[in-house]
Amino acid sequence: MLDEILYFNAMKRFGLIILQAILFVANTNAQIGGQNIYRFINLPNSSRILSIGGDNVSFRDEDPAMAYLNPALLNPSMNKSLLMSFSDYFAGINYGYASYAMNAGSFATLHAGVQYVNYGTFDQADNTGEITGEFTAGEYCFTAGAGKSIDSLFSIGVNLKAISSRLEQYSSFGMAMDAGFSYLSKSKLFEAGLVLRNLGYQFSTYTTGNREKLPLELTAGISGKLKHVPLRLSLTAHNLQQPDLSFRDPSIPEETIDPLSGDTIVDKISIPNKIMRHAIVAAELSIVKGFTVRIGYNYQRRQEMKVASRIGTVGISWGVSAKIYKFSLSYGRSAYHLAGSPNQITVSARLSEFYTRK
Repeated sequence: MLDEILYFNAMKRFGLIILQAILFVANTNAQIGGQNIYRFINLPNSSRILSIGGDNVSFRDEDPAMAYLNPALLNPSMNKSLLMSFSDYFAGINYGYASYAMNAGSFATLHAGVQYVNYGTFDQADNTGEITGEFTAGEYCFTAGAGKSIDSLFSIGVNLKAISSRLEQYSSFGMAMDAGFSYLSKSKLFEAGLVLRNLGYQFSTYTTGNREKLPLELTAGISGKLKHVPLRLSLTAHNLQQPDLSFRDPSIPEETIDPLSGDTIVDKISIPNKIMRHAIVAAELSIVKGFTVRIGYNYQRRQEMKVASRIGTVGISWGVSAKIYKFSLSYGRSAYHLAGSPNQITVSARLSEFYTRK
């Protein structure tokens, strides 16, 4: 009975926090893809994240990569964990992430990391089209954060980000903050998370007088483990600050005429479809100790990136991880479009396992 009361109170508290966060963010401008800068900071920072759909704010375990998505997930099991990740993206673009987490006694668990994206080398030409040389483009995000347990069930966390971008001769600098909340049930079988990401400001602009907005985002999620089966399921709701994430191709008319009856046919995106565009579902199954398979489904990505004549596996992602010696190796792959599917490799280790105190 006591556990049920604690669970009910926790869910009530979590729901109120989500409602307050939505009301807060609703007063800001709606921001979706193509309307803000520094979008690279939302790229999946590890192969695990890539393989479970690209986002998750509820998995609380020893994986230090989770702290980048929700700093409230920082916990003592991440102590002295080092992680490095690399991804081949599209058209020769690649990006990576590296981080380190450590305990600071009873104060908090801390982490620091850097994410970069390298757009490659481009031909430089004048206004007549004559090649005059080459130029490069790249962006960096330096992150430092802290997470602390409030009690046995709840924890909070904050990330601070310094963002640098240089695209040919144009450069920009900005800073952002993430504020996160996490809940872990007494049984350790249910988890919930909420995070407000990228609340920040562009201090120096690419061009004078053209200050742009950062990709502010509100995300919530829940996950659960089965008591006697090594299976973990999750549901993540992303971009809650923007109720309608639907996109309509302007080249396709919303209204058409039926050639037989002459009636006007209105092609509208249904409310359930709009709701589902916020959803990412995922599962992790530990087949044997030290070996895990993962799968994820991003509904919005499938709706926006599919080709009607050949939908394929767009929106579906998968991956595997294995513990080899003292290293954890993982691989992830996500079907973004028929044109390509990014791959990501991540290596992590707990440095304390490499030495023994005397």
